[in-house]
Amino acid sequence: MAEFILVRHGQASFGADDYDNLSDTGWQQSRWLGQYWRDKGIRFDRLLCGNLTRHRQTLDGICEGLELPSENSRSVLPQLNEFDFLAVARHYSKLYPDRAPGAGASRADFYRFLKQGMLAWAAGEISPPETWSHFEARIADALKNICDSPKGSRTLVVSSGGAIAMMLTQILGGSISTVANLNMQIQNTAVSRLFFSAENISLHSFNHVPHLDRDGRHEHITYS
Repeated sequence: MAEFILVRHGQASFGADDYDNLSDTGWQQSRWLGQYWRDKGIRFDRLLCGNLTRHRQTLDGICEGLELPSENSRSVLPQLNEFDFLAVARHYSKLYPDRAPGAGASRADFYRFLKQGMLAWAAGEISPPETWSHFEARIADALKNICDSPKGSRTLVVSSGGAIAMMLTQILGGSISTVANLNMQIQNTAVSRLFFSAENISLHSFNHVPHLDRDGRHEHITYS
């Protein structure tokens, strides 16, 4: 058996002009995760991430916590990128303007709206630049790349909530709504651990934040 660990990026800059940068909290989450693994003696044979800024920054923070060079065995895999959730939201708001969250809406309101948009996207009701079928295909390709690792190895994969949700749905079997529901649950820097062989992939744990689930850090548990 071999192992891979999926990690959602640290908290990004929700509401800022450029979402695709970690907030101070996101950087801290990433460093704490690396420190947690360092203290547990956990090391990785492969480091993979998407090519979004928040993916690279999260891996940098983890590597800082692990006390190893972030360039060490790093491979950038664009197939791990998040779908363009802003494009999905824009297209859905054009179709249903009355459902769009107004100015000053909460993050929860936005993500409820985004979930509806994802379902409409998958059903072909809206047409953002990336099709749902292309999203499915590139995540399947990313999974194939991840599993092209030798027996006994451990691979770290940094990606985004939607991409991780799609990958887990493909592994476990599930519907379109499964992808949308999982996407809304995954916490920043949450860890999902999987084992695989040539015949099978099995989920060991999902959405864990052991580096944050302790006194003084619960306020650092975030979802954006």
